[in-house]
Amino acid sequence: MANTPDRIALISDVHGNLTALEAVLADIGSRGIELIYNLGDYVGKGPRGREVIDICRERCAVNILGNWDDFLPDPARTFDSEGLAWWLAQLGPGQGDWLRALPFSHDFLLSGRRVRLFHASATSVHRRVRFDHDEEEFHGMFANTPATGDGPAPTVVGYGDTHDPFYEVAGDGLTLFNTGSVGNSMNDPSPVYVILEGRLGSEAPGPFSVQFVRVPYDAEAEIAAATRMGMPELDGYISEVRRGVYRGAMQDPGAPRYHRRAH
Repeated sequence: MANTPDRIALISDVHGNLTALEAVLADIGSRGIELIYNLGDYVGKGPRGREVIDICRERCAVNILGNWDDFLPDPARTFDSEGLAWWLAQLGPGQGDWLRALPFSHDFLLSGRRVRLFHASATSVHRRVRFDHDEEEFHGMFANTPATGDGPAPTVVGYGDTHDPFYEVAGDGLTLFNTGSVGNSMNDPSPVYVILEGRLGSEAPGPFSVQFVRVPYDAEAEIAAATRMGMPELDGYISEVRRGVYRGAMQDPGAPRYHRRAH
């Protein structure tokens, strides 16, 4: 119908969790959404990065570079661990090259708003901007940089990386949101993704919405797959996918459980 808005599903940070990805894609399909954009971090942490890449290359209209996608297959990387070596070995022929060649960002118009998507920040996939950022960090997310390239500055920015979904509008009308994580969601371990709704490619102002969707899935089946495959760092993965507790905090009972940074 002529007045039916366009809908785009945004997924991010699948991290080799094939079970979560399949559940999210099933939910997206049940809503009749065909356009899927992926904001990066296909690999690492979970056991089936190869399969995740194959599916995303087939199903996602846009695929964007994440920090794990950049450093894991980097031939110049000097640091290694049992986990990193294992996740790298899981990649299929050419997949590492495909990951590192992904674009940094993606810009488009939606109901008169200029939308920009990237993985972590406007400057680098390796620079993290958390939900409790300051004003300077907020405005920096909308800046043109050597990484994003020139062009009209965005009024809406979506990103991933922190596994911590949020939505924020500043007083000057800029909208910033984080998609959260499909495969490695913290605090609430349920996979989460975002639906953008509006008129794609339109310069005219129109209705625009950002919706967060939580999807239940069989985390125990994912844990069983990781166990069966002999994945290293299994305890950390179980902590994250079963309880939403970051692997770095699971051995520290005194670690802060709230996600706001200490000041």
